[in-house]
Amino acid sequence: MQVPLPIVISKEDNWFVASCPVLDLATQGKTEKEVKEMMEDLINDYFKDKDTVKPEIKTIMHVSLTNIPIDIPEGVLHSKTSSSLSA
Repeated sequence: MQVPLPIVISKEDNWFVASCPVLDLATQGKTEKEVKEMMEDLINDYFKDKDTVKPEIKTIMHVSLTNIPIDIPEGVLHSKTSSSLSA
């Protein structure tokens, strides 16, 4: 059975971090491609491991993704600007 699993990928400094919230798994890699491959391997190993307790299929299938708009105070988030932009 093939089931699509939600994977969240973010960049943290020099690393890409991937997590699969429904399975409570995470890994990191130097590139986005690498972290996707590592996550796929991790998930495959997870399902092959007979000693790991697996969630019910309804838990895996009942996932939603949403965005929540948040007002962030000015100056809280930092961005890097190129010095060539100000020239």
